Amino acid sequence: MKKTIYIDMDDVLCDFTKRRGEMLYKNPVMSYPQSQYGFYENLEPILGGINAMVYFLTDSSYDPYILTAPSVLNPLCYTEKRVWVEKYLGMEYVNRLIISPNKSLLKGDYLIDDCREGRGQEHFEGKLIHFGSDVFPDWQTTIKYFESKHT
Repeated sequence: MKKTIYIDMDDVLCDFTKRRGEMLYKNPVMSYPQSQYGFYENLEPILGGINAMVYFLTDSSYDPYILTAPSVLNPLCYTEKRVWVEKYLGMEYVNRLIISPNKSLLKGDYLIDDCREGRGQEHFEGKLIHFGSDVFPDWQTTIKYFESKHT
């Protein structure tokens, strides 16, 4: 039976922190640069993230989905995140895109997330993979972990 795996977007698949920092540097008085039109659509992919998504989609052991929280103060983020997914991952993942402010509501085996507070990750019933942590610092290490599940 396939294992359901959810993968976060911000700071897992796309570089939210880098873009936010760049925008704050240009305009330090802007409290929420992520509320600006085009912010989410123009995020750069995290190194290895696109290849990881191909791996999960083609590995018969996993049923992968993108699970991302919205920026509720920016109604455009829903559309921009969807556009980003199509641009970098194609329609197959657009059909696997879930946008929810509470990630604990979903049932699954794994959640790969940067664990930013307030999104329900700590209550997810499956195994939480803390992306960007000492144990899972990058996609290379994270994929090795999942590959080891086959042996």
